[in-house]
Amino acid sequence: MEAGLPDFGKIVIFGTGLIGGSFALGLKEAGAVEEVVGFGRTPATLRAAQELGVIDRAGINPAHELEDADIVLVATPVAQMPEIFARIAPYLGPRTIVTDGGSTKGDVVAAARAAFGDRIAQFVPAHPIAGAENSGPSAARWDLYRGKKVVVTPLPENADDALDRVKLAWSLCGADIYELSPEAHDRVFAAVSHLPHLLSFALVHDLAVREDADLFFTFAASGFRDFTRIAASHPEMWRDICLANREALLEELDSYRAQLDELRTALARNDGERLEEIFGLARQARRNWAGG
Repeated sequence: MEAGLPDFGKIVIFGTGLIGGSFALGLKEAGAVEEVVGFGRTPATLRAAQELGVIDRAGINPAHELEDADIVLVATPVAQMPEIFARIAPYLGPRTIVTDGGSTKGDVVAAARAAFGDRIAQFVPAHPIAGAENSGPSAARWDLYRGKKVVVTPLPENADDALDRVKLAWSLCGADIYELSPEAHDRVFAAVSHLPHLLSFALVHDLAVREDADLFFTFAASGFRDFTRIAASHPEMWRDICLANREALLEELDSYRAQLDELRTALARNDGERLEEIFGLARQARRNWAGG
């Protein structure tokens, strides 16, 4: 890069909502990109993204935009990624790097291998750990990734230069960069992200379908609000995440059911000592957690 010039020329984003839009705004705030081109499912969404300054213009045809793009970020629900990968594969420039913002990696990597073939080295998977309940271009924030983790899950085929460019982009948005293999990523996030969302949705759904649901919600307070905050997340996105990582998630769900069974047994036996032992270990682990 020449002195005084942005780190990136053109960035192309598929999905200009919270994840993709915040990536664009973060790079713009850092003065690190010359132009951001957006693709989306509806013209209205792209108009909103342009009016809000998330993108500089809407893309019409990937064939006209990708040859000279530095980075393509696919920031859609994971179920949409295979179609997008297949659509953009023929038009990638020789130096264009594709990355993603998906919450699962095994399925995304498989879709990328199928679409990109012998150009798979140009795909560097990543996962920004900075979600929120709101979606769409209006939810995008320039500081969303400040101090947040981004997990890059490099492939054996990725060259150091491609990996470094993706890391640089997220770093310029203010993120702290970590590396995991795709397999380790999916196992970890099944436990600490996907299962908590599943449980939160389940609890709220259980109360919502009761005949006297209003009574319960009337008296729900801060503990319920904190535990169920993530049940306000995007249903389509979390449907796709749960299905995409279903094997690891099923294992975590079975483990959690075993824990619930142990708690139920302690309650049925009036075993306060065992309850306090479990609660005490959990309390200490929660207090020791650096992110707590």
